[in-house]
This record gives sequence, structure tokens and C-alpha cells, in this order.
Amino acid sequence: MPIADLVITGAHIRTLDPHRPRASAVAVRDGLIAAVGEDADVRDWRGPDTEVVDLGGGWLVPGLVDGHSHPVWGLDLATGLDLTAVRDLDGLRSALASAPRTDGWVLGWGLDHNALEGRPVDRALVEDVLDGAPAFLRLYDGHSALVTGAGLRAAGITGPRAFVQRSHIAVDADGRLTGHLVEHAAMDLVTAVMPRATYDERRTRLIDLLNAMAATGLTGAHVMDLGDPALMDAVARETVLPLRLRFAPWCMPGADADDLAELVALQGRGGRHWQVGGVKFFMDGTVEGGTAWLDHPDCHGQGTDAFWPDPDAYSDAVRVLHRAGVRTATHAIGDAAVRHVLSTIESLGPGGRHTHRVEHIESVPDDLVARFAEVGVVASMQPPHTDYTRADLSDAWSARLGEERASRAWRLRDLRDAGVVVALGSDWPIAHHDARGVLATARAPRGAASSRAGLSGLQALEGCTSHAALAAGEEAVAGRIAEGYRADLTALGLDPVGAPADEVAEAPVLLTVTGGHVVHRGSGR
Repeated sequence: MPIADLVITGAHIRTLDPHRPRASAVAVRDGLIAAVGEDADVRDWRGPDTEVVDLGGGWLVPGLVDGHSHPVWGLDLATGLDLTAVRDLDGLRSALASAPRTDGWVLGWGLDHNALEGRPVDRALVEDVLDGAPAFLRLYDGHSALVTGAGLRAAGITGPRAFVQRSHIAVDADGRLTGHLVEHAAMDLVTAVMPRATYDERRTRLIDLLNAMAATGLTGAHVMDLGDPALMDAVARETVLPLRLRFAPWCMPGADADDLAELVALQGRGGRHWQVGGVKFFMDGTVEGGTAWLDHPDCHGQGTDAFWPDPDAYSDAVRVLHRAGVRTATHAIGDAAVRHVLSTIESLGPGGRHTHRVEHIESVPDDLVARFAEVGVVASMQPPHTDYTRADLSDAWSARLGEERASRAWRLRDLRDAGVVVALGSDWPIAHHDARGVLATARAPRGAASSRAGLSGLQALEGCTSHAALAAGEEAVAGRIAEGYRADLTALGLDPVGAPADEVAEAPVLLTVTGGHVVHRGSGR
């Protein structure tokens, strides 16, 4: 009999394999699961070089996967002062007054719209505490930023501009630049002239981040951008990546036949534990930024336009990629955006079932919940986003939508109960990457979604394992603990299904195994 590289015993194993739902031991060889059963079933797999780990009654589940993350591109987004803990304008001004400078700039990220206390996003709120320094402060959603006058001047921005995308440079009623840049095309004008970390700094931050993600039990992430292939290739050659990363490069408005052909050619590019697989679209922006595409205008009279000026061009691009065998993921937050994506995928016929997915889905009516199931579209959702809303609907997101639409917030359980495949993620750095937090908030959504039932413990676990595998088309090799499947495993100190959600959020991570490699050990393991 061949000898295993790793044997795990003394475990309560939730395999998510319907043929053997429970076990207590597993053997791993050459990065794959070689045997699953009781301790006696794996005894003969041990050899002198086999690493044996006794979990002492810990709980072993398929490796947790973040269904929507930005661990490489996010290094640039999460640069400078961390503003995620700022709760009001005084706190923001205080943080900026003592903020460090990077080549003369003040950089910040993670600023909650609610911290502005209902005021419009305007540089006048903060410029007097910055002593004339150029500043670029990303709002939490990653789709907008607050830039000071010095920052605008450094980028040569003197007034509004026209963009192919639904992007804009905001001005007030007098035509004055407010410093509010909405969507990527506008922000890119400033990021092009901002200080940027060196290669070595980015490499170190990437490795540290991936190790921190693994320490929460993550063994993989669906990366909703192209990232930096050269950096990924170099790091993957130097070390074993602690997470499997599956990248989906962007297809933006205006993409022509050559652009689509290039996206098709990128598929499969990669190395050990990383690969390009899929393409990411944007059908709209964000509710708070006024760029979510809604059936009816938001309470500011905005939100009636698609991100693609010609939505049919988006549909044509999806069809081209589908014919080439490429899976797609589309950012769609507003009900009109979701509706258009579902219609597009429905037009693909039966071959589109469970091949394409929608990202975010923050507020949808009953008829769209049913259509997800009918068309067979994967719902990729990020429960931690509910943290940015409030149960009394006084937050910026709810105020924009109005009570009726805000009451439809994050319908995780409704989608699951309708038979929809629901993959769960964090959208780091928009929310923290901690996999335990994703599991917990899926079961107990917060803010505007707190009045709704969350997922069951099993449904939440499936969202980070078997449903994540389905969303990536990897259900034959990942998402369960069964012979021949990838040896991606997460061991926790308690049952992630049966324990209360708040305890799951703090669960000890005993072991994280990716491709048969132990990439994280908890205390004493």
C-alpha cells in the first residue's frame, strides 16, 4: 500500500459527501485525499515519513473558500491609514490630523459613508486638518474616493470629464469640484500619480496577507480581478501559496472582439495554487455612490443607468465568452442590474445553468429570487457587507434605497430556500477576510438584513465549501472530503454547523491544509 504524506485522526469530520457524511480520520497523499473513514481505516497508510496529526476531538470540514475577494489588487486598495474603525466626522478629522505622509500624500481606505453623518462627500469636510497635503481616501465600497484639492491638482483634474463607464467627477451646485470621485475610471486619474509600494513591499504584504487568511481557516479564494500575474508567478515559484487563488480578469464597457479574445486566451494561465478562471463584469456600481442600476430611481433621483451604456453590448460579450467555454461573474447590486444579468444568462439556454454567477445582489424583489432558481444562476453574496447598514434603516445604504427596497436586504435564506446555489465571501478589503466571520454573519445577518432569517449552520458551511466549488465549476474535485478530492481541509475547535453563530466567529482554527500542505497550525497542533 502507498504511504500517506499526512494522516489526520481523532476528528469529528463533516465530509459534505452524501455517501459518507461523517468520519473520524483522513489520509492525504500527493495533494489529494487518499482515504476517509475511521482511525482503523487509515492506519495502514502510515509510514515512517507520514505526518500524523491528532485533532483531539476537533472538527474537520472541507477547506473554507472565500467566494469573492481581492487579495492582490486589494493590496493597493488597502493602502495607508485604516479608516474602518472611524464612526463619525470628528473621528475622521482626528485620524487625518495625525496621519502619516507617504511621499507627502495622506492615503486612507475603508471609510464608511455613515461616518460623514449624512453630509455629502466633500473635501471641505477635511481639508483644513491636512495642511494642504494631497489626500486620497477610499470609501469602504471601493467604488469611490474623497480627494483633496491638492490631490486633484496633482492629477490635473480641473473639472468634470466624460467616461465610457458610468463614472464621474462630482461638482456642487456652483460647479466647484467636491473631490468625490465615483467609480474606477475617475479614481484611476488620481491613483496614476499617487505613491505606490515597491515590488518587495507588495510581495511581503501579499505573503503576510495570505498567511493571515489561512489562519482563519481559508484554503482558497475566488479573486474577482486579474491581480498581478507577474507577482503571483514569482511568489508561487518561491513558496507554496497557502491559498488557492482563482482569478477572474475584468471585462469593461467598450470591450471589442480583440479584448474578448485576449480574455479567452488568459484562461488557464497560472502556476501552483493560482490560475486564471473566468471573467468579471460590472453591470452597475454601488447604492451609496448612486450608481446601482435600479428599477426605479433612488431617493436622490439617481440609480437609473447601467454601468454599460449599452446593456445589450454586455449581453453580447457574455454570449461570446460562454461559447468559448468561459465562466462569467457579474457585479450586480440593484434590481434592474440583476434582472438584466438573469435575462442574459437565460438566453444562453440549458448550457448556462450553474456556469455563470451574479456578485453581491443586495436588494431584489420576490420574482428575481425565483428566477435565480429557474435560470440556474449562482448567487455570490458577502454577508459581512450587512455591517455597513443599521437595523433602523438610518444608514446611507438604506436611506438611498428607501424603506421598501431596504427591507429586501441580502436575501440569503430566501435564495437558498428557493434552491439557488449560494456562494459566500468577504469581498476583502471591503470587509474583513476572516472566514469564521463570513460563516457567522451568514447565519446572523446584521443591520438592514437583521430582521430576516439567516442561513442554517449547514447552509453557511456549504456556502464556503460545496457551493463555492459549484460556483467555480470545481464540484468534481473540491468542496467535500472524499477520496480523490483535493486535500484542502479546515479544522476548527468547535462544530461550525451546530455551535452558535457568535461562537463560530471566534472558533479556534486548529489546522489549515491546502493541497496536502499544512499551511497553518493552531496552538499545540
